[in-house]
Amino acid sequence: MQHEAHTHTEHEHHGHESHEGHTGAHAHHGDAHAHAHAHHGHGGGRVSWSMAAQATLHCLTGCAIGEVLGMIVGTALGWGNMPTMVLAIALAFFFGYSLTLRGITKAGVDFRTAFKVALAADTLSIAVMELIDNGVIALWPAAMDATLSDVLFWGSLAISLALAFVLTTPVNKWMIGRGKGHAVVHQYHH
Repeated sequence: MQHEAHTHTEHEHHGHESHEGHTGAHAHHGDAHAHAHAHHGHGGGRVSWSMAAQATLHCLTGCAIGEVLGMIVGTALGWGNMPTMVLAIALAFFFGYSLTLRGITKAGVDFRTAFKVALAADTLSIAVMELIDNGVIALWPAAMDATLSDVLFWGSLAISLALAFVLTTPVNKWMIGRGKGHAVVHQYHH
């Protein structure tokens, strides 16, 4: 109430232009405050499925690169299923984290901080995605024994990644709504 009286008095003493400037500054402060709340996840219900899907797609890209590269390397070296799968999972985490690190360090954040943010942002998402993706391939008859030239290899990989995307998106939505996961990354992009 006191603030309103001060604004009215300011209007009388400094004219209409000053009042508009003060009101504009106050409105800008309100927008910035609402923007900060949205970034820190205080409005958990306001996280859109689109935002969650975008975060999941980001993780999926890194996972897919790592998975395919791991399977190519493992197959080329004549490794068995288990070592190839371990390599593919390790590379999925590596590329998932690398994509996030790239974006954060471009924003001027030092590597150590960026690495901590990437771990916080992506670990659960990548873990869920890898569990689903590799679980589907492990349970799919003959998918583990398919070679790179087999349609079954690429088909089972595409279906497992699509299923991982669908099932990981709600996890990312939940995390972003609580200020975790990719909500942490978004603080460094603005």
